[in-house]
Amino acid sequence: MARVAVVGAGLGGLAAAARLGTLGHSVTVFEQAETIGGKLGFVSRDGFGFDTGPSLLTLPATYRDLFLKTGRPLEKVLDLQPVDPACHYRFGSSSGAALELDLPNVSTSRIAAAWDDALGPGAGADWNAFLQRAARIWDLTREPFLESPLQGLGTLLRLARPGDVRTVAPFTSLRQLGAKYLKHPAQRQFLDRYATYTGSDPRRAPAALATVPFVEQRFGAWYVPGGLRRLGEAVHARALERKVEVRTSARVTRVSTAGGRVDGVFVGDEFVPADVVVANADAAQVYDDLLAGDRSARAARRRAGRATPSLSGFVLLLALRGRTPGLRHHTVLFGDDYPTAYDAEFDAVFGTGPFAGAPRPVPDPTVYVSAPDDPALRPDDDHEALFVLVNAPRHSPDGGPAGVDWRAPGLAERYADDVLAVMARRGLDVRGRVLWREIRTPADLEAATLSRGGSIYGTSSNGPRAAFLRPANRGPVDGLFLVGGSAHPGGGLPLVALSAAIVADLVGPA
Repeated sequence: MARVAVVGAGLGGLAAAARLGTLGHSVTVFEQAETIGGKLGFVSRDGFGFDTGPSLLTLPATYRDLFLKTGRPLEKVLDLQPVDPACHYRFGSSSGAALELDLPNVSTSRIAAAWDDALGPGAGADWNAFLQRAARIWDLTREPFLESPLQGLGTLLRLARPGDVRTVAPFTSLRQLGAKYLKHPAQRQFLDRYATYTGSDPRRAPAALATVPFVEQRFGAWYVPGGLRRLGEAVHARALERKVEVRTSARVTRVSTAGGRVDGVFVGDEFVPADVVVANADAAQVYDDLLAGDRSARAARRRAGRATPSLSGFVLLLALRGRTPGLRHHTVLFGDDYPTAYDAEFDAVFGTGPFAGAPRPVPDPTVYVSAPDDPALRPDDDHEALFVLVNAPRHSPDGGPAGVDWRAPGLAERYADDVLAVMARRGLDVRGRVLWREIRTPADLEAATLSRGGSIYGTSSNGPRAAFLRPANRGPVDGLFLVGGSAHPGGGLPLVALSAAIVADLVGPA
């Protein structure tokens, strides 16, 4: 039986802890915040409730596996409800006058019909042809790229035939792949947005990200009544059932090493001996802070430094009087003039193109709105809670090429007003109904979760080598393992669960 110290009680850390406890190890989780959950946060105020992280679960099989392997099945613990329509989309005038789409949940035929209704005959067939390619990519990449430890560029050699590499198209971008199948600009813009699920730019993200919409539409979009935070609470409870100790307000300041392997962690000034350390922390923090001065981590630092950090997000939590007629669970409000305006959005976020070396808040951003019709998230039926998110550059206290100084006086309030004005121009004007609002900038995300610059996913998927630059699950020091959104295979609820399974397999049974 190994003594395991888990750094961070985000979903990845808790999932790994539950699995390792089931395998017979003695596991303690140390969380610097007062509560568990990490980026799967929740805010409650005056009867209003807001998920501040993921608001949608896809590929629930990853959590069914977690719960089945550690005790009672998921369905005995949580009530997963399908979200239908999965999302409502409004496209700018360049994609067609007043173009709107309700995307059905888990129905290939209904989704194709919805595209035909929105764009005209043939659009559904185009989308199905794209999904067939995405399905082939999924079948080829699922096991070697997502369910196994990554083994550098040699992972490509695990594909069975040369034609498999052509199918995955590692040197083709997501946008380029979409252009081969999708004639209508609205469909191409719709596809582009899925790059942001990994904090990336669709012009630079690999074609393999076609699997993201495939997974969402093949396996469904799901919600947990009371908010997705209930998923984190359920995994936490499962870890406790497996005799895992969880300590909150306990910040790990250093991973201790001796003789070329870990021997414990420092929690403040307290030394806690450990045979295994599982870091559910931003990989940059692990390498630069927790392993500061450790020569074994130098190569990992250099490799991670070659990757583009993921984008961040600017968030509004809006408590509203009244209800918005017809408002769906999820809504995406796109801007005009695709692809020019969308390119400008990613250039502003990443400091590329005309904004080279000078990231800035996006003047006319795509707006994502989450508004679950859930009585648990509002004081009564005459009010509603809206979570509003736009893509944003990372936080940098000095600004410049590293990001934006989101602490600059007045910036957050001004930009919040701008986002509300954008929503109004696109048909969702809630300004006269706001009881109160809370603003969460990338600087706030960095402070709450210790994610460098508030990067949501650690590193982005920008570039054909991005997956191989993402920190591996086996750390640079013996006995150290990395789990969670900034490590392989990436961010998002399903991939975080997969990272926990990979780490548990690497550690092995007691």
